[in-house]
Amino acid sequence: MFGRQAYVGVASDRYGTLTFGRQYDSVVDYLAQTTANGNWAGYLFSHPYDNDNTDNTFRVNNTIKYASPNVGGFNFGGTYSFSNDTNLANNRQYSVGAQYANGGLLVAAAYLQADNPSATSSGSINNGGDENFLAKRLRVFGGGINYTFGSATAGFAYTNSYLSQPQSTTYISGSILPAVGTLNALRFPNFEVNFKYQFTPALYAGGAYTFTRENFEASSGDAKPKIHSVGLMADYNLSKRTDLYVQGAYQHVAGDKTGTALDLAYVPGAADASSTANQFVIRAAIRHKF
Repeated sequence: MFGRQAYVGVASDRYGTLTFGRQYDSVVDYLAQTTANGNWAGYLFSHPYDNDNTDNTFRVNNTIKYASPNVGGFNFGGTYSFSNDTNLANNRQYSVGAQYANGGLLVAAAYLQADNPSATSSGSINNGGDENFLAKRLRVFGGGINYTFGSATAGFAYTNSYLSQPQSTTYISGSILPAVGTLNALRFPNFEVNFKYQFTPALYAGGAYTFTRENFEASSGDAKPKIHSVGLMADYNLSKRTDLYVQGAYQHVAGDKTGTALDLAYVPGAADASSTANQFVIRAAIRHKF
């Protein structure tokens, strides 16, 4: 019932909004809107393993959030999520973000840090499936820009995710740990370009390409695989609340091998990783919004 958000707070047109509870972080609130998956496309278009949380894999509990009023198109905000532990840094989270919108222009940036995410059951990020990765520390920063001209919207987003001592990801069943030695860190620099065209008020189509230069830093040796992700979709509105859509996503993993399940392609939303370095997923659906 409370899987997304559950919060209370106070709001002022002059001073902004202060809320308390389970909420979205600043990456989701500000930066994600410049990506295809965080705006119009959905999770098949997510960056690998949703490493930067732009697809909102996890929400943050025990959170104080401030959101500023809009001042000349500019707004900003931040979150702090308590660990609910005597060790204040055990499963806590904090984030900041900002956005500027003027006419067809949208520019955004955000930063997030989670210490020992999902290490406890009552901290900022739930354990047992709410996290994207189980690790000692998660850091995400990035920026993006969208520009709408007529019926078209073009965008670019850059995010960089750093995981210290990662142990696993909830997305796939295979192990991400090397057979020999230890995994010290994972880094995911993501470069995305996206495009959407509104053919009629009821119909749009769009596509996105993301290049991810993964950095696998292990005691037995480092590797730098390259991940190519491509997605296309079309959406038709039957009414204000019901639409039909079809989308396809393809991922290819190239370059260095890590000797782990990270060498296999995985499109977020698939049941599991592929048995090879390639994976293609297609979805056709009807959606009704309540």
